[in-house]
Amino acid sequence: MIGRPRPAVGLSLDHAMANVKQQSVTQDAFLGSRLTIAQPATGFRAGLDSVLLGAAVGMGATTLLDLGAGAGTAGLVALADRPGLTADLVENDPATLPILRANIESNGLAGRARAIECDITAPGRTRAAAGLAADAYGAVIANPPFFHQGEGSAPSTARAAARHAPADTLDLWVKTAATHAAPDGEIIFVHVAERLSALLTAFETRFGNVTILPLVPRDGEAAHRILIRGIKGSRAPLTLLASRVLHMGSGRTFRPEFESIFRGTDRLHW
Repeated sequence: MIGRPRPAVGLSLDHAMANVKQQSVTQDAFLGSRLTIAQPATGFRAGLDSVLLGAAVGMGATTLLDLGAGAGTAGLVALADRPGLTADLVENDPATLPILRANIESNGLAGRARAIECDITAPGRTRAAAGLAADAYGAVIANPPFFHQGEGSAPSTARAAARHAPADTLDLWVKTAATHAAPDGEIIFVHVAERLSALLTAFETRFGNVTILPLVPRDGEAAHRILIRGIKGSRAPLTLLASRVLHMGSGRTFRPEFESIFRGTDRLHW
């Protein structure tokens, strides 16, 4: 368990911000302020999905790969409760990389995590040259682009890049995860529920023991997000878990299970 982090406003962050031209950055507390994450004020911003993804990592893994890490929230959440875990956080956006590196350092995790610049969909030899070894990680996590190009809306070019992608990109992300996961390693993605069919096809082609957890905003509503986990090399059948409801009643108060996760006092059990 790491201690309370230093606020992400030190010399390392100042130096990183000097490399990000005209970019407004906020600093946001996660896990009951145990983590402080600097992230761009516009474009894709980490939130519940990132925290749940990091909290979903099993306790047995000792090496983690976070694909498309952004500012690093999911990977750093996973590190916060797993003192024996080390992580490689992969990002390709030149404006986000210095923020990612500063977040690793300012939260006291430089000895356990490194930021790697690489395109997730690049050929294997390119990823290997960037430092990503095949069959190397006990856990691989990703929060991939949600929409096909031309779908949805995005307030900025940065957010469009983070949240829109061609239809075949999702399969490429899963293929990359399969390449770098160790035998018996777990691969966990968080995604929108309407992409479950494509994601399930990509997972079942490569993994066994696939587990799907639908997340429902409130009782009686349809699932809006899913967590999906596969095990490399497993032959176990698929498991569809019961949906879990995030909020109490009609308000924004979280149910105790999720409140504990977001406050950093528990992890996701599934």
